Amino acid sequence: MQRLGKYVKTDRMCDLVSDNYRVLLVMSRFGIGLGFGDKTIDEVCRANGVDTFTFLVVVNMLLSDEVPHPVSDRVYLESLLTYLHNSHDYFLGFRLPEIRRKLAEAVGQSDELSRAIVAYFDGYIDGVNAHMSYEEEVVFPYVKGLLAGELQDGYRIEVFRQHHDQVETLLTEFKNILIQFYPSDSTNEINSVLFDIFNCENDLASHNAVEDRLFIPTVGLWEKMMEER
Repeated sequence: MQRLGKYVKTDRMCDLVSDNYRVLLVMSRFGIGLGFGDKTIDEVCRANGVDTFTFLVVVNMLLSDEVPHPVSDRVYLESLLTYLHNSHDYFLGFRLPEIRRKLAEAVGQSDELSRAIVAYFDGYIDGVNAHMSYEEEVVFPYVKGLLAGELQDGYRIEVFRQHHDQVETLLTEFKNILIQFYPSDSTNEINSVLFDIFNCENDLASHNAVEDRLFIPTVGLWEKMMEER
């Protein structure tokens, strides 16, 4: 059973993971591995060069859908950048390709419908790649400039916020197409794909929530402080 309420830095990391397996993804994106024994969350974060407060804000937000206010002045932007960059690597380098592989095996390529399903998913991956490449090539370098004391002319995080599309939306549509219209006698394979898609859909939504509710407000605060200098 998941523990109710917020986790604090003196809780043991092993208890956090045992109670909430989703935290495994959060840990890996902060660059934290297993094998931490009975150490507290704070001890594990410090040993891995991760800001404990930022780690806990992300964990508690994803587990309880709550963001304590205000937090932007305490979030460590470098740790958050690492988290988001590693999230992109996970989705593009592992999760989506793995779902694509299982999907192709489940539906095959023997008829027009099967080929169209795989092609649709390929198009979705291309869209996610474009979305995340923009962040990697434009947004993240801009933020790294802020951290180095440079405020770029002609760009603000508000531009990103206004055009920040929800990359899980098309995945939701694709999932519904499979559920409603794909006939299959081999239910184990296609159901396994759908299970992965459900999880990926939720994971992408959480990723977007971190960007919208933590990353963008924190960057906006940095911009404001630099403009007032």
